Amino acid sequence: MKRVKEIMKRIFFLPPIPTVVISVPAFILVFVMLGTGSSSVLAYISYLLSAYAMVITVTGFKGVARAVRNGIENLPPVIKLRSTPLGKRLLGDVIFRSEITLHGGLCMNLLYTALNLFSGIRYRSTWFIALAFYYMLLSVMRAVLVRYVHSRPIGEDISSELRHYRVCGIILLFMNQALVGIVVAMVTQNRGFSYSGLLIYMMALYTFYITIAAVVNVVKFRKHGSPILSAAKVISLTAALVSMLSLATAMLAQFGQDDEEEFRRIMIGAFGGAVCAVVLAMAIYMIVRSTKQLRK
Repeated sequence: MKRVKEIMKRIFFLPPIPTVVISVPAFILVFVMLGTGSSSVLAYISYLLSAYAMVITVTGFKGVARAVRNGIENLPPVIKLRSTPLGKRLLGDVIFRSEITLHGGLCMNLLYTALNLFSGIRYRSTWFIALAFYYMLLSVMRAVLVRYVHSRPIGEDISSELRHYRVCGIILLFMNQALVGIVVAMVTQNRGFSYSGLLIYMMALYTFYITIAAVVNVVKFRKHGSPILSAAKVISLTAALVSMLSLATAMLAQFGQDDEEEFRRIMIGAFGGAVCAVVLAMAIYMIVRSTKQLRK
């Protein structure tokens, strides 16, 4: 049994360099095969390789990220930046970096809200209105957290942080209704996101990255004991899940056949329902957990 475990570890838990060398070409190959619509032996081999690449990417992500971080930290511009007070705080203070990311996310969400609201009014589209409502609630959650970090240091008042954490969970419940509306619009109106040309492959890599990073951060930031930071990472995970949903609809539209409309509706409904269920579970967990902690 021990011998089997060692063999499995050598196969599926690779060092950073072999992980990158195998995964990147495998993903490129499967995207090329999907784009050409080939059904040859090479196409099936590429599917198997991509499945293996996905496994070693998940198991080796932490090692690759650590290797990349160590390599970046040794670059001359980074060393020079670290020598400055602001650069040292930005690169070495996780909480300060999370606060900066929170402000940037709020600005982007407000921009998306305005764009989708304008499009919804101009084209009288419930699709864009639902997207605007989703990004508006996302902006409200980030604004609640931004307002808190401006009022007092993180980790100083855990009771107050728990109350803000619970407010974010309640807003997440309403956000889930917007997600349900988006999924219903996708299924009934046969609507979805679309990316042209090579952009869909870039979005796929970006979406997988932000989703894996969001899951890792949700787990990692629980160790800091700050409900505010945990809420910020849950918001990022919610945004990443919606990005996965948009990628799924784009992939179905890009690589699906014209006569597979009913199949696309079923897949979008199933995947969208799963995303809504996960968001609902996170919202309930945030409310229940914060309420129990406050009672203590």
